[in-house]
Order: sequence, then structure tokens, then C-alpha cells
Amino acid sequence: MRQKLKTKLLIVELWGLGDLMIATPFLRAAAERFDVTLLAKPFALDLRPHFWPAIEVVPFTAPWTAFRHKYHLWRWPWLEMARLQRRLSGKHFDIGLSARWGDPRDHFLLKLSGAKERLGFPRLGSQYFLTQALAQPDPQSHRYEYWRVMGQALKVELPPREKAAPAAPRAQATVLIHTGAAQRVRVWPLKSYQQLARRLRDQSIPVQIACDADQRAWWLAAGEKDVATPANASELIALTDRAGTFIGNDSGPGHLAALCGVPTFTIFGPQLPEWFIPLHAAAEGMEGKACPYKPCKDYCRYPAPFCLWNVSEEEVWARVKEFVAAHSPLAAAN
Repeated sequence: MRQKLKTKLLIVELWGLGDLMIATPFLRAAAERFDVTLLAKPFALDLRPHFWPAIEVVPFTAPWTAFRHKYHLWRWPWLEMARLQRRLSGKHFDIGLSARWGDPRDHFLLKLSGAKERLGFPRLGSQYFLTQALAQPDPQSHRYEYWRVMGQALKVELPPREKAAPAAPRAQATVLIHTGAAQRVRVWPLKSYQQLARRLRDQSIPVQIACDADQRAWWLAAGEKDVATPANASELIALTDRAGTFIGNDSGPGHLAALCGVPTFTIFGPQLPEWFIPLHAAAEGMEGKACPYKPCKDYCRYPAPFCLWNVSEEEVWARVKEFVAAHSPLAAAN
């Protein structure tokens, strides 16, 4: 008997590492029922073997996801986009979807893909490009809830956020501190991270510092000889696998650590913990200071992001020492 072919599903998630990790429980569940193709930034190719090996990844860096000058249309890769459209339409997708709220660009892309059914959360008339417009969840809810609503529409059951990632005890004692972030306004001062690492080491807790490439010189000058600078997602996963807990900014590495089963502590600034806390039952976060423009989507109106930089070392340490004590075997033994 001929085996029934799976329904072809196109998933569009063109933004950052954190966004893609929040989508991961849906991607895994969808791959069990559908023949899934994921349109995402090239780093998804590194993530694929670790998180969703059954999914085909089509790499694409959408010009509208740039932080600045995103609408300089003369710089857009029009030839590449035309080739992408032909590649997607040639796959004859049965269903296409985007769980990003109200992004007409994603919805237009779904239309160009030729998918017969197209699901999304419409805004600014983008329902014209969709065949099924979904009602968005409570605006105050976590971004993961958009994927749960999408799952309900496709009869793909997803667990609640608190159960979306493994939460088994870890034997590793090392605290991985990652000081990078895609945008400067999400980076807690490096000097503060240095003092946090010193306090942990004073309690005989091993610390591994990791950072973005543009922070490496600062850490070396500060005397951190073993600073890690992961060049891709695979190297970041390898670091995470050796960690018992993770501390960092509101950025992709924390979300990746959570999906690897590592308890995370996130220092938030312009964004809200209830929207973007990583998907782990033991994830904790320190909310940034109040600001009349918060959440500001990283376009800070002030010379410095005081919502984050005014979070003191003492405030963070008071929370971190309890967080590490709850999850580190060495801290528990002291």
C-alpha cells in the first residue's frame, strides 16, 4: 500500500535567534504531522540538527529585519528574492503560516509562496494575503502563546509555556555568563557582569564568560583569559551543554540555553519579562527600571538605556545568588 504523503507546511520565522527558539516547541510538534519547511535566517541551518532535524531549512535574510535602513529599497536583494519566490512556489505548499503578530511583509511572502492555505495574525489590511486570519492572544501574554494559537488552528497541541522545555536537574556546576545581545540597549554593563562573576567565584562557583565578538577585547583587557566567543549556534550549544545555569541579557543565547534544558536568569531592560522570559520552568528574570516609552523595541530615546543600566549590581546579586543556589550542586553543598 502506498504511504500517504504528509501535508506540506511552510513556516516563516525570519527574525532573531530568540524568536526561533520560542517557535521550537511548535516546530517539533508540527514536524510529527507535516512535511515542514522553515524559512529563516541562515543560523537556522546550525540549529536544525540539534532541535528539529526532520525539518528542511531554507535560509533567507529578509532585508526588512535589519535594525537600521530596513526600507532602503535600492539595497534590497531583489534577484535573490525573485529566486526565493520561485523556489517556494515550486514546492507547492498546502499550508503556509507566520505566527508573528501583524507583519504584512510575512503575509505578503506567504501569498507569493503560492501556499493554498495561509494563516497569520493580520494587521493593516494584511488579511488580504491570508486565507485564515487568527485572533491574537491577550497582548500581555508571552510570545509563545502566538504559537499555541497557531497550533490550535492546525490541531497541533502544545504544552503551556512552563512545560515547553525540559527541566531536569543538571550535574554541571559551571555558571555560563553571556554578556552579548543583538542591540546595545539590551546589554547590561560589562563591568557589572565582571563584578557578578567575581562574587560567584568568591563562593567557589566556576564561571565561564562568553561574549559577542565586539566585546572580546574588553574582557581580555579586564583579565578574563578564558573568555569564549562563539562564532555560530553550534559553538554556543557546545558551551551551553557544559553549563549548569545561564545568566545573560534579554537575547538569543538565553533562549537557546533554555531549550537545551539549562535554567536561565535574564536581566531585562527595554522589554518585558512576561513577553520574553525563556521557555524553561526554572527561568527567572530581573525586570528593568520603569520608562514612559517601555517597551521601546530597542529604539531608545535617551543617550543611555537607563531602564537597564540603572539596574544595580546589588539588586542583581541578591537575585542571582538565590537562583544559583537553587540549581548549582556546588552552591547547594556550601
